[in-house]
Parts: sequence; C-alpha cells; structure tokens
Amino acid sequence: MHKPDSIEHLYLDFDGFFASVEQQLDPRLRGRPVGVVPYEGGKTCIIAASREAKAAGVKSIMDVAEARRICPDLLLVPQQPAMYRRAHNALVAEIESVVPVDAVKSIDELSCRLDEAQRADPEGVSVAIKAAIARNVGPFITCSIGFAANRHLAKIACKVNKPDGLTIWHPGTMPGPLFAIPLEDIPGVGRRMAARLALAGIHSTRQLYETQPKQMRALWRNVTGERLWYALHGYSITAPASGRGMFGHARVLPPDQRRLADAELISRLLLTKAARRMRRAGYACSGLWLWVRSFDSGWSGEQRLPTVHDDAALLQGLSRLWHRLRAERPGSLRVMRVGVTLFHLSAASARQLDWIIDDDAERQRWERIGASMDALNSRFSSTVVSIGPWQPPKGGNVGGKIAFTRIPSAEDFW
Repeated sequence: MHKPDSIEHLYLDFDGFFASVEQQLDPRLRGRPVGVVPYEGGKTCIIAASREAKAAGVKSIMDVAEARRICPDLLLVPQQPAMYRRAHNALVAEIESVVPVDAVKSIDELSCRLDEAQRADPEGVSVAIKAAIARNVGPFITCSIGFAANRHLAKIACKVNKPDGLTIWHPGTMPGPLFAIPLEDIPGVGRRMAARLALAGIHSTRQLYETQPKQMRALWRNVTGERLWYALHGYSITAPASGRGMFGHARVLPPDQRRLADAELISRLLLTKAARRMRRAGYACSGLWLWVRSFDSGWSGEQRLPTVHDDAALLQGLSRLWHRLRAERPGSLRVMRVGVTLFHLSAASARQLDWIIDDDAERQRWERIGASMDALNSRFSSTVVSIGPWQPPKGGNVGGKIAFTRIPSAEDFW
C-alpha cells in the first residue's frame, strides 16, 4: 500500500449501456427515449434507459406503467444479452488499443492503470478512448471517465459528469471534490450502511472522511470499512482475491408463465445452465438451493447432495425440492421469479465419495454421459441434447443474464 502523488487509475462507465447499444444498432431509436425490458411485450420493469428517457425521469428498475406515465413517448425494446456481450468485447478491444485494461468490473464498467506518459495527459487519454469507440464501434455508445490516485476514487469521479463526461481528481486537489459527493453515492455505502452511519452521527462524506480507520472497521464490522478509509484518503490498496462461492441463475417469469408447473420447467433450464458453468470452471457441489417469489410471499429450500456435478444428480435434487414446495405450500402460487443456486463447491478433480450412499459407479456413468452431452452441445454451439425437456421460455436468454459482476460467455446462450 502506498499513497500516490499523481493520478494512477482511470475508471470508465458506459452511459445507459444496454439502451445505447440498442440505439447504435437501430437508427430508428436514436435521439428518442428508449427503455429496455426483459422480453417482448414485457410489462414488468425497465432494466435500462437511454439518456433521453433518463432526462424525462425514467429510471432503471422502474415499473413499465409508471415509466410510460412519466414518458408517454417511451419506446420499449426487449433485451439482447448476447448482443450486449459482443458489444462489450468490441469496446474493451478498442480501449485496450489506447490503454491496457486492468480490471473488467462489469458489463459496462472497467478500470485501467496508467503509465507515466498517460498520467501526464489524462485529457489526451480520454479523447483517444472516446474517439476509438466512436470510430470503430459507433458514436451512440458513449462513456464517462474518471481519473484519480486509486481505482475507488476514480470510480466515484467518473459518475460526476455523466453522460459522456470527464472528471480528473489530482491528489493535490483532494479531498475537496470528494466532499461534494453525497454519502449515498460512495461505493460501499448502501442503504443499510447509511442507516448505520447515521446512528453513529455520520451524515456526510466529509464526516465519513474524518472518521478514524479503526472506527470505520467497527462500523462495517470487518476490514472492508478500514480499506474504504484508506481508499478515500488516496492510498493505492489491493483487495485480496475472492474465491468462487456458488453458481446460480434466476429468472423473472412472463405473466402468462407464472404457474408452478411453468416455474418448475424454467428452474430445470436454469439449473442445467448453472451446472454447465460449474463443470466448465472445474467444480462440483454438495448443496442446491431453490427459491421462488410471488408478489406477496416466497419460498426457499435447501437440498444437501453428495459431491456431484452431473445433471442427473442435480435434477433429482431439484425434483425433491419442488416436491417439498408443493407439500408446504398447497394450492396455487403465482410465481413472479424463480432461482437456483449451487453451493458448497469443491474442485471436481477432488470429489469425495459418500460411502453411505455408495453410488460411485452410478456417478461415474452419469459423468461420462454428461461429458458426451457437453461435447455435442459445444460442437453445435447449441443445446441439441439435454436430460428432460428443453423448452426455453418467452424471451429466451435463459442463463444469459448479465449480472453486475458477471459477463456471460458465448456458451451461456446455448
């Protein structure tokens, strides 16, 4: 850990990424308010809004009906996760042509570490990045860039002048510009943490900055708070690498597919996709979690398993969970969202046998079948073989959801 005396990092955040990609692809959407929705005819929520829609008051995770009330001219387009992944890869390549990418933080955010020449000319770096994107990908995909002594401060800076902005925080000018940032806009200060800070008498970024590092650790109840103190004070710190803890997928269901039977079919697809990801990463699991959400209630259940990674064992576990759900929640349940999670991970090469179950021969047989199925699907870049029915729901993209910290691979769309 050291305290730089010059800017060392840039942080880049694409503006309304999903919506701007749609505008780049379709000239009819350019200059008009656009809201991206989960699927064709979707009446749930806006998952991304263009700058024109945001200017009218539309926000992400806003109900479609409310968004249309605020902005009657809003154009709704269904999401295209596979296209967003391709756009992301193209954009990263263009940025790499100007400055090496240090870390991809999400589908629409990344950071770069600057060399000596780039530290001396951040404006020139910003102009070069934006010109490369406009020239080789398209002018309707814009980004905001922040420069600062460390990644955390650069991330905060890049949000200051959105959209298509540039903010440079030289260490010599700090911490003045930081104090103008609302406390809730500091990464690491969520709603619950803000409430906890308020109880401690901390209501502003200045007050947080003036707190002692040990007090920050106590407020966060772990070392994260102390790391945040050093980041806000301009130190360059490196957080320890985090290990893989789980694999999972979730899905918002279309209004006409919210019966339990529909949710169970979709959960099988979600589980199969999660299992494929787990196998590609070289893991097995011994825990399975199923959860469902309706508009006013929910249910979740956990199933312990032998250490497995084949579809047959996982789908059997899922079937047992659905049996439990129906026994505990008799009657109809309108499912708005369903999700599955594989946890208690271990390396597939170090699978521990369960001597009580004594199913090693059966497991190895299913693992060989699974390897053959994976090979066939890989050969044709599509799901040509699966255990049980393979009926993707309305909107497709099962397993291809773009989460904040995960960018799907091409295989996730098979």
